[in-house]
Amino acid sequence: MKILVGLGNPGSEYEGTKHSIGFDFVSGVVSKEGGTFSFNKKFNAEIASVSFSGKKMIIAKPFTFVNNSGLAVKKIKLFYRVKLGDIIVAHDDLDIPLGEFKISFGKNSGGHRGVQSIIDALKTNKFYRVRIGTAGRKLQAARNQKTLAKKKEAVGGFVLSGFSPAEKDEIKKVLKEAKSRLEEILANKNNK
Repeated sequence: MKILVGLGNPGSEYEGTKHSIGFDFVSGVVSKEGGTFSFNKKFNAEIASVSFSGKKMIIAKPFTFVNNSGLAVKKIKLFYRVKLGDIIVAHDDLDIPLGEFKISFGKNSGGHRGVQSIIDALKTNKFYRVRIGTAGRKLQAARNQKTLAKKKEAVGGFVLSGFSPAEKDEIKKVLKEAKSRLEEILANKNNK
């Protein structure tokens, strides 16, 4: 069994924002695989169960807000008794250009507070990540602010902002590519 967790913030005001792209990714997987989410109070997360790449997969959208995702992920991991290597976390990544993604294992958080929360809760970084790029010109402008306070405020505003119509097209494409690549990796891992 695998656990796929999408990071995002709950609530309609955060739908379609860069910081909630992990929710978009896992929602796409659940929709394509014919599953549905239901809220699980014990985990404070929406949970779905699907067959993905020939394996049972529990898919979660923690409602803890991004920066506290570790609280839900730890509860889910313990309940389902999965190995760390069977956990996959999908999230936004400011260091990857918009329209690109990377799948990695055992990396540090790269400054992503939601990922750091998971690392802290699990006491390790030995899990997979689907890192979906959101960096663009607006992010560079935010990072170029003169003071640290203004920079933090501008970057915070960037991750909570939505996508332009052109960016939405790129995101649709990259989410589909990332899902296909994840399926390939899991299929190869299952055959070993």
